[in-house]
Amino acid sequence: MERLREPQTGAAGYDATVRHAKVLGDAPRIDAIPNDEIDPDLLDLVNSLRESAGAGRVSVMPEFMRLMARHPSIFRCQMEMGTALFQGHIPPRERELAVLRISWLSGTPYEWGEHVEIGKRYGLTGEEIERVTKGSSAPGWSVHDAAVLRGVEELFADFALSDATWVILASSWNEAQLIEYPMMVGQYLTTAFILNSLRVQLAPGNQGLAHR
Repeated sequence: MERLREPQTGAAGYDATVRHAKVLGDAPRIDAIPNDEIDPDLLDLVNSLRESAGAGRVSVMPEFMRLMARHPSIFRCQMEMGTALFQGHIPPRERELAVLRISWLSGTPYEWGEHVEIGKRYGLTGEEIERVTKGSSAPGWSVHDAAVLRGVEELFADFALSDATWVILASSWNEAQLIEYPMMVGQYLTTAFILNSLRVQLAPGNQGLAHR
């Protein structure tokens, strides 16, 4: 059956340094709210998200989140959805495989660098993280892991999972996981749109697309 576009199952065709210059620029397009002006309830949402991701609580909200807090209603939904996905039905390692492929295909330095660290927290190796940049067609993946990556590639290209990928995922995942998966891909792609368009700067220690 005809697709809108063929999935990009191999390496993405861009230079990471050039991509950084484009989507990071010299400064964010919208300034973050100073931390001392942040609503404590919003900070609680951030800490709930961090705890669900296996990270510690903070008293200073990350700059990206202080920027998003300029739109409180969307920010609340974003944090709640993030927490739901971190506490979701898809195993964390498999979730992070998908998020890294989303981040790499969308050329999103901030998201990639942050999720390299989250992925390591849930068992991804440096070799696997490097292999994510090569895509689902790279040798070394299990059948299931390749399908997790291939699904991202198909959703980017055709906005639908193929029958072949669905069958593989459905052989391991239950119905809740199969519902969660495209929602998760959409959530993190939306985040990539925001990060790249607003030119959100890298947090300390985040090397962007060079991070492994």
